[in-house]
Amino acid sequence: MRQVIETPVPGAVRALAERLTARHPGTAAVLMYGSCLRSGDPYDGLVDLYVLVDDYTRTYDRRWLAWANRLLPPNVFYAEIRHEGRTVRSKYAVLTLADFQGGTLDWFHSYLWGRFSQPCRLVWRRDGAVAERIAACLVAAAARFVSETAPLLPPCFDTATLWQTSLRSSYGAELRAEKAAERARQLYRWAQDYYQRLTPSLLAGLPYRLRRRQALWCLDIPAPVRRWYRWRWRLRSIQGKVLSLLRLVKALFTFQGGVDYILWKLTRHTGRTIEVPARVRRHPLIYGWGLLWRLYREGVFR
Repeated sequence: MRQVIETPVPGAVRALAERLTARHPGTAAVLMYGSCLRSGDPYDGLVDLYVLVDDYTRTYDRRWLAWANRLLPPNVFYAEIRHEGRTVRSKYAVLTLADFQGGTLDWFHSYLWGRFSQPCRLVWRRDGAVAERIAACLVAAAARFVSETAPLLPPCFDTATLWQTSLRSSYGAELRAEKAAERARQLYRWAQDYYQRLTPSLLAGLPYRLRRRQALWCLDIPAPVRRWYRWRWRLRSIQGKVLSLLRLVKALFTFQGGVDYILWKLTRHTGRTIEVPARVRRHPLIYGWGLLWRLYREGVFR
């Protein structure tokens, strides 16, 4: 895993990471994931980063930001730099290394272990010990992902079905503009070799009898266990949509141009132009709820 995550990234992303480590004292590592990683072009859209820090209080000048980060992690911010005559824009989340570890191991919701079961890159790290700790978290995230979604599968399945079902379940447990099934297929196709390499050891670690039938994996999972995990995902979906909404509201305060970013993201994934009343721009926390409810009713995000 460590060899995978330390694959080099574009110089523009490294420069961006250096800026963020200077902005946030006590940074332990910077991780890259998301659409710019998949496209290989850091100038296309927003570079998605996670800045992992030692302590929230130390990394912020304002106490309320540390409090918000502890209460509902992560905090999300905007940053841009000029690199070789071009502008690199990013959306980055701040999380302590301890919360990152907890989120990939223990959180009920898939917010972190779903994201970081997908390929990512370690753009910057303080030392080798931090890199080892993060690599272990990523392995744990993938193991949790598979253990939570294997009971949703038919008794025999191929690797594509395993990961597409897992990714679809995770995306469906948040408010998303993208269609979960189509996004899951895209993500699997992009990193198919990565998922193929992970699958044998992850399935072997499950507490069920595992058999191989030609190109299929077969797991003997009792029916009550399957029902239990389907219920868990229904509950996870409700929890995730509430948390997604709360994080959107918080981003209005922490993310420069938060309203415009949310609309840009919705437009990019739906192809639909969304008009925002002036009063929503002036007072998003007061009037934005009505707009969000209308967009939800119209199926712009689910």
